[in-house]
Amino acid sequence: MYIWLYKFSNMNNLLNSIAPCGLNCEKCFARTGGSIQVLSKELQDALGNFDVYAERFTELISEPIFKEYSSFKKMLAHFAKGSCQGCRNEQCKLFKQCGVRTCHQEKKINFCFECKEFPCEKTNFDTHLQHRWIKINERIRTIGLIKYYEEIKDLARY
Repeated sequence: MYIWLYKFSNMNNLLNSIAPCGLNCEKCFARTGGSIQVLSKELQDALGNFDVYAERFTELISEPIFKEYSSFKKMLAHFAKGSCQGCRNEQCKLFKQCGVRTCHQEKKINFCFECKEFPCEKTNFDTHLQHRWIKINERIRTIGLIKYYEEIKDLARY
């Protein structure tokens, strides 16, 4: 617990980890240096030249799942790219129509719940994400950012 507190002794580091909408940027598959990118690179390294073996396993031991290895490898390579610096640093590369970043910049707030108009329709989120966004922001407002981060830091984002 105290290791991550040290990491976030600078509030800017914590803010760069949690997007203005409340989602954990560190767990986004597009995040440079995020857990998905790091683990994908590690898996690529661990697999090495597995292509040859996937082909052999398909033929030798009749495991049809290995026929899908090239698709898996493409997806893994995509996850290993990680090209986003986080929603506070650039427009979301995945959801380009997101209205949260622009709004939070205009209003000079860190999170949506700080706005008197929260919740609003400016997010452009679908129903599922809209409900999740409201729940996340209400949770941050209730327990504070540090406790919220402690709750979600090890959870999957998706």
